[in-house]
Amino acid sequence: MTVQVQPAVSKSKNYLLLHFIVFIWGWTAILGKQISVSALDLTWYRTLIAAVTVFLFLSLSRTSFKTDLKGLLRFLGVGSVVALHWIFFYEAVKINVSVGLVCFSSGTFFVSFIEPLLYKRRIIWYEVFFGTIVFGIIYLISDTNLEVKPGTHYMFESVLKPTQAVVVFSLFGAFTSALFAVLNGMLVRKHKPATITFFEMIGGFLVVSLYFLVTNHFSRSFFHVSGADWLWLSILSIVCTAFTFVASVSIMKEISPYTVVLSVNLEPVYGIILAWLIFDEKMHLSFYIETLVILALVFGNALLKNYQRGKSVSL
Repeated sequence: MTVQVQPAVSKSKNYLLLHFIVFIWGWTAILGKQISVSALDLTWYRTLIAAVTVFLFLSLSRTSFKTDLKGLLRFLGVGSVVALHWIFFYEAVKINVSVGLVCFSSGTFFVSFIEPLLYKRRIIWYEVFFGTIVFGIIYLISDTNLEVKPGTHYMFESVLKPTQAVVVFSLFGAFTSALFAVLNGMLVRKHKPATITFFEMIGGFLVVSLYFLVTNHFSRSFFHVSGADWLWLSILSIVCTAFTFVASVSIMKEISPYTVVLSVNLEPVYGIILAWLIFDEKMHLSFYIETLVILALVFGNALLKNYQRGKSVSL
């Protein structure tokens, strides 16, 4: 009796942990908006703190850092893509969390184009169809008038209206997110996930640092970060990055990748609800209807893909 019950209890705990992780990821946009430093500065601090945290974890667990030069260069390259993803993502959510998260959910469909190119597979027709509808709805969202708080600044604000900027930054963020996800899927075949993550954080940190050096961005004021920002940066880097990485790797032993991917699609839902409660970020009814349609297409794509593969997954 004990042999039958224990695995079920263990699997239930992993399901709870999975949704807890997704809930934490829903906070990343909230923390990004809460932190007063720019998206570029935030990315520099996040990669640095996350790299140190993962280094300490690997050291305590006595995990080897050794890798070949070819692998190292690949890790650093993907790390630069991760840094770009965070820069675009935080530029978007600092303007508006809700619109940024909805547009960011298009990453699933970017994967449907990137993966076939890198893995030399055929493009699936219904993903193209779903993706076209999603991007059409995002275009409608970009045409709405979005009011931002006075004093809010973002890249290319002289050219792009606030809503247009959120959409553009979110789409770039979604594209770079899809790109590094596919690239990591290739790297994890030959390398340990912990090693990949550590060097990718280093890569992201180095590429942003190089940009800061070229543009003379480093100054005394750069390192004058408020106590509140240090708190939010630490939570973002340690809890939302290092902890979720370790936890997500462990639950993959018990839960199928399909269930993980499907659950991660709840991140925008959590983020939009939190933005409503914390920042009083209320949108027009049409926006929420468009959001529901996009999320339905994202979930429908995952369900249809699973059905096509002939898998029987218990959710």
